[in-house]
Amino acid sequence: MTILRDVFAELFGMFVGDARLSAAILAVVALAALLIEVAQVDPLIGGGVLLLGCLAVVVEAVRRASLREATRVSSSHPDSH
Repeated sequence: MTILRDVFAELFGMFVGDARLSAAILAVVALAALLIEVAQVDPLIGGGVLLLGCLAVVVEAVRRASLREATRVSSSHPDSH
C-alpha cells in the first residue's frame, strides 16, 4: 500500500508543482473537447488543436523556466566590473 500512496503523492505533486502548466493543459483539453462536441468540428482537427496547443503550452513552460533559471544564476554571480 505504501507504493500506491507514494505513486499518488508523486502524481499529485506533479500537478500541484506547476499549477499554471496544469491549468493551461486542462484549458487546451477543454477547448479541443468543446470544438469537437459543441462546434461539431472534425475530430481530426480537434486532435490537431490538442496536439499544437499542448506543444505550445510545454514550450512556453520550458521558456519561462529557462528565463527564471537564467535570472537566478545571473543574480547569484556579481558583476566583475
